[in-house]
Amino acid sequence: MTAEQNLKGALSMELTYRTESGYRLPNLDVPEVPKVGKYGMLRRSYLANHKHGIYVGMLLTGELNGHLEEIDRQATEMVEQLTARMAAEQGVTESLKASDQMKWVGLMNNFKAAAEEVAMRELVYA
Repeated sequence: MTAEQNLKGALSMELTYRTESGYRLPNLDVPEVPKVGKYGMLRRSYLANHKHGIYVGMLLTGELNGHLEEIDRQATEMVEQLTARMAAEQGVTESLKASDQMKWVGLMNNFKAAAEEVAMRELVYA
């Protein structure tokens, strides 16, 4: 099924109603709030501001929350793995942390920033 067919199906859904105090109210379900962190929220903002059609299509078909959770999970894992690999390649160890903590913190912050740039480019803004 194409995205266009999904969108048409989502727009043509029929509503059911209930009566309360003489008023007919639609039975609407509030979408589940996604459990996302920094990268998922950045992805949502990117889609909403730069890929609006994709954002609305995913929102209407109910795919947005799952997509945001998956991007957040993948980006977090990528940053952790890249940071650890860069630290190992540069010889940044626990012994350096014990002997020169400020140097260790500075190097680890640099590795994390570089890893985040890669994750942002490849996952969040792709």
